[in-house]
Amino acid sequence: MADPAGVAGRLPSVFMTPGTSSFTEFLAMAAPELLPGARGSLPVAVTEVAHGTTIVAVTYPGGVIMAGDRRATMGNVIAQRDVEKVFHADEYSCVGYAGTAGIGADLVRLFQVELEHYEKIEGSTLSLHAKANRLSFMIKNNLGMALQGLAVVPLYAGYDLDAGRGRIFSYDITGSRAEESGFQAIGSGSVFARGALKKKVRPDLTRDGAVRVCVDALYDAADDDSATGGPDLTRRIYPVVASVTEDGFRRFADDEVGTIVEAVVTDRMTNPGG
Repeated sequence: MADPAGVAGRLPSVFMTPGTSSFTEFLAMAAPELLPGARGSLPVAVTEVAHGTTIVAVTYPGGVIMAGDRRATMGNVIAQRDVEKVFHADEYSCVGYAGTAGIGADLVRLFQVELEHYEKIEGSTLSLHAKANRLSFMIKNNLGMALQGLAVVPLYAGYDLDAGRGRIFSYDITGSRAEESGFQAIGSGSVFARGALKKKVRPDLTRDGAVRVCVDALYDAADDDSATGGPDLTRRIYPVVASVTEDGFRRFADDEVGTIVEAVVTDRMTNPGG
């Protein structure tokens, strides 16, 4: 049988040929079937798959906070109560997703490798704006699946070392990118979360204040959207909360988030209307 690499024991030539610093482009040449959107046409639109829901982000002087609820749904059923939808992207950025859980997780992992690959090949990091553009290109590759019911929409945020501030980028299923001013929310509970954020975001927020605003917004989203999971005090399942500052990415420990959640719940018991 012929050796596909040309010489027994050697890697295929695509691995040995100098080329792009984009891992996504390399994967498209070396193993395109591994790309999240390379699943081929489906006979019918897909609806019975797990979906992640609400993600929020808020900038404050010194950085940006991103938080996500923990629920994944399949139709009217809770598919998972403790799914994670907010992730470290690289040292100075984070990414969250709403939509088809499997494709969202694949997209995040590929984006993480994309940024690490570029840094290793080029010996430098992309600007935050360029990272946001890379993510936009990757979303476009999933458009075929999105049109068949397997859509995923990310929210990207990070600390811009050149500008000295936090920035937030949102997308649609076609990969169109927009920079948001101050805050943004995505997912099924985003309408309610944005309403809460709009009332509470201020330009002089502290880091802790921004975290509280995000947790409050997720609480409001869960109050009106059945697909968004509220804080589960019984199981101690709390939102995933992460910050990005000039010191880098940091995920808040569950105990830290739990303290904030308990304060929010106590306040709501005193004033259930908000």
